[in-house]
Amino acid sequence: MNEVLETLDKIGIVPVIKIDDAAKALPLAEALQAGGIPCAEITFRTAQGEEAIRTIAAKLPGILIGAGTVLTTEQVDKAIDGGAKFVVSPGFNPAVVAYCIEKKIPIVPGCSTPSDMELALEAGLDTVKFFPAEQAGGLDYIKAVSAPFPRLNFMPTGGINAENIGRYISFEKIVACGGSWMVPADLINAGKFEEITRLCREAVTNMLGFSVVHMGINTKNEDEAIRTAGSFGQLFGFHQKPGSGSVFAGDFLEVMKSPNYGTHGHIAVRVNSISKARYHLERQGYAFVNESIKKDAKGRMTVIYLKDEIGGFAVHLLQKT
Repeated sequence: MNEVLETLDKIGIVPVIKIDDAAKALPLAEALQAGGIPCAEITFRTAQGEEAIRTIAAKLPGILIGAGTVLTTEQVDKAIDGGAKFVVSPGFNPAVVAYCIEKKIPIVPGCSTPSDMELALEAGLDTVKFFPAEQAGGLDYIKAVSAPFPRLNFMPTGGINAENIGRYISFEKIVACGGSWMVPADLINAGKFEEITRLCREAVTNMLGFSVVHMGINTKNEDEAIRTAGSFGQLFGFHQKPGSGSVFAGDFLEVMKSPNYGTHGHIAVRVNSISKARYHLERQGYAFVNESIKKDAKGRMTVIYLKDEIGGFAVHLLQKT
């Protein structure tokens, strides 16, 4: 995966924008950035798209700007000339794909069938746009076709919204989700950029899907851990599940057999994508303990601790399975 797509993978959401007035491009981009989504796909569905790309690329280099609904090689040239860093097309056009590869600009072509996906792999691509996502079978379809195409990643677009984005993002083959629910045309045209910022923040929160799953209690040794877990069991009837480093009392209390992260213990927060959560939290100034990282057999991060405690408790993110 190239550097541009790696950045989109960290951000997780690509606002798909149809803009009718290029004069609104800059405040719109500022609203996206303030809402935690420093990227945008400006479509060529209107004549204002090219100028909007040019304005954002020149004035806000911190925004990863792409061109969408690219149907011809001429539009590829316009996108590149305007400063776009990636190109998205609704379907797989061999001429457009080959031209983008020749021009060394990342292309994410629309693919909704195994035949399209084979063409993408044959062209040397590792990421495709699955479009229209919900109408073409949704996440279940993506999971099914991922089996014969393990090297392929997806950017589903079409029918993605605040309610279903978390399910998509939790699947490891999803790079990012494209959508327009946080940038509706009526709000752009009305200049309601504060509302767009709010919707972007809400979209990021929905994508990450934070939820507390258990609390850890530090003890001095294994005997104390067993006694502590037993006390909860005797008091509340919680079943005990001994492990190598801890004893669970019920499903939500983990009693550590030796002092671990946190003055008193830790709180585990499940998230749809640890890598995306880390990116967004680091943008807000939070730091992580690299030495705390745990990975699964596929090399996917499953646990990482925040550097700072909250109320004497360490906090770690836990990858949703």
